[in-house]
Amino acid sequence: MTTLLYNIGILYQTFKKAPALRRGNQLSELPMIENAYLLIKDHTIEDFGPMTDLGDMTVDRRIDLSHKSVLPTWCDSHTHLVYAKDRSDEFVDRIQGLSYQEIAAKGGGILNSAKVLRETSEDDLFDSAKKRLTELISLGTGAIEIKSGYGLDLDAELKMLRVIQRLKEDSPVTIKATFLGAHAIPNEFSDTDAYVAHIIDGILPIVKEENLADYIDVFCEKGYFSVPQMEQILEAGFKYGLKAKVHVNQFNSIGGIQGAIKHQALTVDHLEVLMEKDLADLKKSDTLPVALPSCSFFLEIPYAPARRIIDNGLPLALASDYNPGSSPSGNLNLVLSLACIKMKLTPEEAVNALTINAAFALGLEDTHGSITPGKHASFIITDARCTLADMAYHFGSNRISEVFINGQSTQEL
Repeated sequence: MTTLLYNIGILYQTFKKAPALRRGNQLSELPMIENAYLLIKDHTIEDFGPMTDLGDMTVDRRIDLSHKSVLPTWCDSHTHLVYAKDRSDEFVDRIQGLSYQEIAAKGGGILNSAKVLRETSEDDLFDSAKKRLTELISLGTGAIEIKSGYGLDLDAELKMLRVIQRLKEDSPVTIKATFLGAHAIPNEFSDTDAYVAHIIDGILPIVKEENLADYIDVFCEKGYFSVPQMEQILEAGFKYGLKAKVHVNQFNSIGGIQGAIKHQALTVDHLEVLMEKDLADLKKSDTLPVALPSCSFFLEIPYAPARRIIDNGLPLALASDYNPGSSPSGNLNLVLSLACIKMKLTPEEAVNALTINAAFALGLEDTHGSITPGKHASFIITDARCTLADMAYHFGSNRISEVFINGQSTQEL
């Protein structure tokens, strides 16, 4: 089936052959065509160009966009979408002055989520996660990573990963699964090293045997997992073919970035605390920095120094960190606004970080992230005469008119 979208106000992120990644000053470059057309064949992009180049063609369907703009769907490379219950009670604790670490110390946080998840059936987890994912698709997300990490034992971690597998099979969007058994130390393990050994010897082989994960992750932070422990887990994951995407430098710089680089991590995520050595080492690596501004907004902690990262010639991706404790929103339109307002990125830089670079952070650079022939026909249609600056400026407002996933409107799915 062929579909022609015409009279597009502005068609953004257009490449006949797209780069895999944008870095430094390249992030400010966003190719676009005013008064454009877009041709789709079945599930992929076939062609695009200015309306002046559109000759006679026979297509199955024509859609007049009447000056609405089009850009590729967002890619979210860091979420914890599968969970049993929100933590709104802890939200009140935070309002009353308790820090994230203090809430965790009194039995809240990740361990609280793990306790409830272990008691929740796989079907109930799937139903709640599917509802969240459906909402995110309507907000423009066309590819997403989902982590385990709220199980913290064999049965519960496998339950989470099987839910993610079911979402992959059920959802029209592309999903990547990450095994995050090393999210926190469960109550039944007083010895962190013993839990690390359990992850490596007791859980990871079954995750691999059932082919339940694409990536492996560790929360490398004081009070959670040390750099040597992270390296042990990443090395074990690498032997099973799982590339690393790791939590580092959220509250402290303890060498996690260096350990991640050593083990050829695809991404390092959070980076709210970034020392000059961290920055220098990232510049010498192929590891992609990922910033999570919604988490900083919700926890009222520093934002990752995105401006500094870009000005040092590095690439940058943005993601939501959607989770029940520190970022209970997967709305990447809000992330776009926060990146511009709080991190001082231009709209073009933020869009590159949420499309091309975010696709790279998911290992989907060949199929997502730009309007390019051969890539998935997954794109956002904005309101009429809406620019990127409008989308970032109107934070809290939905400027999306329609979303297409693989050539089909979500209104038809």
